[in-house]
Amino acid sequence: MEKQNWSVNQRGRTRGRGGQWQRWEVVSRGDRAVSSSDFRGSGDGYAYSGESSSPSPSQQRTWQCRSSGPSTAGGGVGENWGRSRGVGSSSGGDGGRGRGRNIVQYVPVGQQRLADPLTSIHPELERMDISESARQSSLPAGTELTPCKRPDSGGKSAVRLVKNLVNYFPVKFDPQCTILQYDVDIKPVAQGHQRGSIEFSKVDLSMIKNKLFSMDPAQFPLSKTAFDGERIIYSSVELPTGIFDVDLPRGRGLNAHYECTIKLVNELSLGQLEAFLNGNLSLVPRQILQGMDLIMKQNQNRLRIGRCFYSPHFDSKDDLGNGIYASRGYQHSLKTTAQGLVLNVDYSVLPFIKPIGVLDFLRFTLQIDYQNGISPWQKKQIEDALKGLKVIVTHRKTKQKFTISGLTKENINDIVFPLDDSEDKTQLKRVKLVDYFVDKYKKPIKHRNLPSLDLSKNGKMNYVPMEFCELIEGQKYPKEELKGEEGRRFRRISLADPGDRRDKIREIVQARDGPTGGDCAKSFNIQVSSKMTEVSARIIKPPDLRLGDSQGRSIKCPITREDCQWSFMDKYVPLGRQIEQWVILDLSEGRLNSDRFVKSLIAQSSKLGIFMKEPVYYKCRMYVLSNSDDLRGLLRHIHSKAHRLQILVCVMSRKDSGYKNLKWISETEIGILTQCSLVWHANEHKEQYLSNLALKINAKLGGSNVELFDRLPYFEGDGHVMFIGADVNHPPPRNTSCPSIAAVVATMNWPAANRYAARIRPQEHRKEAIQNFGDMCLELIQTYGRLHGVKPEKIVVFRDGVSDGQFLMVLNEELMDLKRTLESDGCSPTVTVVVAQKRHQTRLFPKDGNRKANVSPGTVVDHTIVHPQDFDFYLCSHHGTLGTSKPCHYTVIYDEHGFSSDEIQRLIYDLCYTYARCTKPVSLVPPIYYADLVAYRGRLYQEALTGYSPLSIASSASVSSSTLSPSSISSFSERAFKLHGNLENAMFFC
Repeated sequence: MEKQNWSVNQRGRTRGRGGQWQRWEVVSRGDRAVSSSDFRGSGDGYAYSGESSSPSPSQQRTWQCRSSGPSTAGGGVGENWGRSRGVGSSSGGDGGRGRGRNIVQYVPVGQQRLADPLTSIHPELERMDISESARQSSLPAGTELTPCKRPDSGGKSAVRLVKNLVNYFPVKFDPQCTILQYDVDIKPVAQGHQRGSIEFSKVDLSMIKNKLFSMDPAQFPLSKTAFDGERIIYSSVELPTGIFDVDLPRGRGLNAHYECTIKLVNELSLGQLEAFLNGNLSLVPRQILQGMDLIMKQNQNRLRIGRCFYSPHFDSKDDLGNGIYASRGYQHSLKTTAQGLVLNVDYSVLPFIKPIGVLDFLRFTLQIDYQNGISPWQKKQIEDALKGLKVIVTHRKTKQKFTISGLTKENINDIVFPLDDSEDKTQLKRVKLVDYFVDKYKKPIKHRNLPSLDLSKNGKMNYVPMEFCELIEGQKYPKEELKGEEGRRFRRISLADPGDRRDKIREIVQARDGPTGGDCAKSFNIQVSSKMTEVSARIIKPPDLRLGDSQGRSIKCPITREDCQWSFMDKYVPLGRQIEQWVILDLSEGRLNSDRFVKSLIAQSSKLGIFMKEPVYYKCRMYVLSNSDDLRGLLRHIHSKAHRLQILVCVMSRKDSGYKNLKWISETEIGILTQCSLVWHANEHKEQYLSNLALKINAKLGGSNVELFDRLPYFEGDGHVMFIGADVNHPPPRNTSCPSIAAVVATMNWPAANRYAARIRPQEHRKEAIQNFGDMCLELIQTYGRLHGVKPEKIVVFRDGVSDGQFLMVLNEELMDLKRTLESDGCSPTVTVVVAQKRHQTRLFPKDGNRKANVSPGTVVDHTIVHPQDFDFYLCSHHGTLGTSKPCHYTVIYDEHGFSSDEIQRLIYDLCYTYARCTKPVSLVPPIYYADLVAYRGRLYQEALTGYSPLSIASSASVSSSTLSPSSISSFSERAFKLHGNLENAMFFC
């Protein structure tokens, strides 16, 4: 069937049955006008949306689906329209069975026939309670969900309105313009004995492509094309297609002759983007956005790292010491918003490795003395740090560039290899590496007691001693590895007050080497304004809190401070635990003033209403944490001697990798809650620190540190509600085999909704979709049922760590898994799914006032800068004290509760006041905050089990997820992540 073009050509509003006003629209396909009733049950796949008025926001639901195949005319209104209150006819005012808002969308998934118009409602369907049927039934096979749409024009609730500037710069483009997309396939021309496939880096491919373009600049205009570094070229003019030969001079480790095959694969009309921004298309034209985004990122004067651009040159004023420096740059991306297309630009700083010799890197950066050889532990540390870095070799006349794949097993003095330079390939001569460098390059090797760098590629062995290798410029250094003074210097450079950051961003946009300074965007007629977007923001009223007094009574605590913090001065926590059996494990190497620490902690805890008796005292050396068997024996001894041990407080002399062993063994094998403290904090006896310590202990033991005085918005009625948080912790980018860690947390009490239980599972390497989401949630729901005798009737799922392009994955894999699992267990709660995103670059700046002041807690923006259609908003729920606050971006992608904008915003903001570890609202809704902590705890379990760090584990076959079968992953899960029964319902992660 030929693809059809649909457009809305008539809209209206009529009264349906029951006297309710109902909106309707008529769409046209070619020469035929079709009423909205044509879509009911057809599953045809074309976009339509209708809306009916609603008497009660609490009855509203939002639902969308994408049908993967046609259905018969008149078939299954309940099936195809799914979980939505108020499904009914919308044609010409006839119908109106719905009690609430109804936003339904069908999106094309293939070539499908148009069903015959539905002229009547089947009597059985007429008598059916559609909303209840939809709620109880699962979606039909083949149906694909899409994110729900905004239910209203935005929230109205506010204590005051403020003007903010946003780092969004409006973009103008020509809708008549067409972007030509070409596929380029680069292959080496085999010569002589060369065989096998060759791996190219992006730099290699760009160099070959640039050589081709330089051969005929009239036919291949470089300034009018954008290359992704792999195989896609976007062009504003037609390019020649076919096979082209490219010759490069030898000397950079590349073959001399290449074949470049170029073919036109797509023509991207910017008119489609304009149609989406105008509301005439329902889905973002992602291919067009990706092409335009790449065009905007063509910058020849800056070093590109991911989406960021930095100066390739070292500036002495940004020296961090120890062979590391900071580079100031920016990152930007195109976004579709309610105001149109914008360029989101933000200031960025990254640490980089200086272009120094590898041995200098060992000495200064890793601080390893290698003169007398290295230990096995140091060797692993070196390999972790160097693997994947690029070096230039200095023992040859032509300085070739290579990537470090690892270190040799043997030291240089012991390395012998077959020399393939004789005519008789059956009798290869074996030579020592030290002799080879003297004979071949006249270079004696000085440091023979070190391993060699392994620079092998494409099966060709290549060992080069570290002393003949230099790190090339422009290689980033992991921020998490910055320690001490270098870390403090980096924070001083990267943290910018709101006023300073705003000025830096403006300078970046106007700079010649900035995102708008290149010729490529101009050739596509893309223009970027230099003026920041101005928006009106609302500040939501903070909730009243429930604390306690010395008589055990609840007291109301209004939030009065500008930073929205509260104090426990003359107040207690709502529920303080009696701690009668606890242990101090002193690992401070004799530096802990134990008597004073215990007295201070007990005294400060009692001020909060948390009463602790005297502990049992154990003393040991720090090394016990590094030996799993010794630590296991010690913990078992402590547990057996203590009668009903409640918690173990471990005071450590320093930060130590053995921390992960303590948490893993105590939480999965022994069943002990632990709370760690560093000795210098313990000896300071500061009230603030001791109070935070007491709050964490109380939360772990099931106490309540803060509650909302009133019930959460929207859920004031009867019925139990559960909030679920989900996140996945992935291994570092250079790791290629370590499993990802999925974590799910859920509230275990109502209406306080501040006590959580958690479950952890490993899954496939870098797999974002949670593979056991339904089972993990069901386990938590069943636990809730055992605790309260009733399962929750309403569930709100908060999902972290997914991008806009993964919303469909969350809906059609994770949500559907949850629905199927719950139905198999006989429960059918209503569900809302909200995605929270912090890894964005949107910044809000107060337009007027103090340059150092951030936006106030409770600042929300749900217009202008948000998605043109989706149900999203930006909420800054915390008070920023360092740098510039970053709001959290929330998107409601599925909603069976029918939240209004005000309701969901108030719900999330109020929840941010229930975080157990501090006396202020947090920047991220607590279910996700806790899920992130639990996922990281799972990573510690995995590292403790394997004995490897996240980087080095890539070489460990024992946990290689690329080779793990489902059964071995299950076994791995039981060994490493199964919580002890004592801790299954505890906030051990707090």
